Amino acid sequence: MEKILHKTKDDLTPKEIIRELDKYIIGQNKAKKSVAIALRNRYRRQQLPKEIADDIIPKNILMIGPTGVGKTEIARRLAKLTASPFVKVEASKFTEVGYVGRDVESIVRDLIRISVDLVKSEQMKINKEKAKRNVEEKILSILLPPPKKVRGPVAELDIENKSFFETKEKLRKLLRDGKLDDRLLEIEIRATRTTPFEIFSSSGVEEIGITIGEMMPNMFGGGKSKKRKMTVEEATDYLVKDEQNKLLDMDQISKTAIKRAEQMGIVFLDEIDKIAGRESTQGPMVSREGVQRDLLPIIEGTTVNTKYGIVKTDYILFIGAGAFHVSKPSDLIPELQGRFPIRVELDSLNQKDFIKILTEPKNALVKQYKELLGTEGLEIIFTEDSIVEIAKIAEDLNSRSENIGARRLYTIMEKVIEDISFEASDIKNGKVKIDKEYVIKEVKDIAQDTDLSRYIL
Repeated sequence: MEKILHKTKDDLTPKEIIRELDKYIIGQNKAKKSVAIALRNRYRRQQLPKEIADDIIPKNILMIGPTGVGKTEIARRLAKLTASPFVKVEASKFTEVGYVGRDVESIVRDLIRISVDLVKSEQMKINKEKAKRNVEEKILSILLPPPKKVRGPVAELDIENKSFFETKEKLRKLLRDGKLDDRLLEIEIRATRTTPFEIFSSSGVEEIGITIGEMMPNMFGGGKSKKRKMTVEEATDYLVKDEQNKLLDMDQISKTAIKRAEQMGIVFLDEIDKIAGRESTQGPMVSREGVQRDLLPIIEGTTVNTKYGIVKTDYILFIGAGAFHVSKPSDLIPELQGRFPIRVELDSLNQKDFIKILTEPKNALVKQYKELLGTEGLEIIFTEDSIVEIAKIAEDLNSRSENIGARRLYTIMEKVIEDISFEASDIKNGKVKIDKEYVIKEVKDIAQDTDLSRYIL
């Protein structure tokens, strides 16, 4: 199980990390460089003796830039690249209820839940082959029950056993080739009911999932099993998942998940600019400073009680992000400012960036729409001038109204492709060409009408 913690690309160099991020995110090289160094420093810290490593804390990052320029995507892709537990939180959410609002320690509880799911998923993949072998034997024993031992000459028993094993191997081959998938069989299914509910404790509100059937086997039918008929294919899927769960050691998974969250966890604090400000002594300003002071302990390093165990936050990487249109980073309380020593400003996106975003990343919008409508047997062709026009309209709209960065492309693309998406099911094995004229016909009139574009684009 210990191998799970290191089963990541944690030895990537900063340049390799940037190359990986470049596959999905256009530009923002300064931000990519900062997170790449932060990630590499984690690897470097793990190579040090414990007494030195304990004194080296992560250098948290503050990303400053308008919405839609890639702040969240950089952090999310970084976490995915290294299989790190990742949680995104809107800092402004903590001010919405009452004086301070949501318990800030819930950030750590969310992170540890994600870490447990991550480790559990990895362990289930490791267990899959063993589970498949166990299930194969189980299904074969249902299809071909072993012969009952009867009294008789040894020679006759040997012949009977030989015949049984030969038949079993033939069935095994048919099973592996999928030739028995439609055959019906009867299997036992355990009946349990899981009821989640919330409890209030000294560490806040937490959801606990309890399997009532396991606690009180004589109530609600828990602990009993029922027989159900299903095909071999359906039974295999059900039994493999059930077997994978049986092979899990949840105590070990919890320990590994806590270690993973503590050493590799990433918390993305979005809208941190919305809680900046401390000039006023009453009203929302008080709430904002209260949230900052509540956030401070988990960013500085503290321990949080969770249902999986105690989690230390000392080495979790915190990435703060905000537009800072109204407030400035210096409006945060000094203690919090000091906990984000690395500041990086992200650039606004222009027409050239939009063209690259539409075409270059692995998950580029143009590629997404081509694949999506390809499922209907429809081939979509975007001409070069159509992509330039979409990028031009996006830049123009961002300059005339609220700048929402690359998110503007989603709205424009939806409008461009709307009629084609509606008719796609009726166009069999066809081709549709989207050129500059088509884009202008679908979008230009709306884009030029300022009042209309506010509502539609």
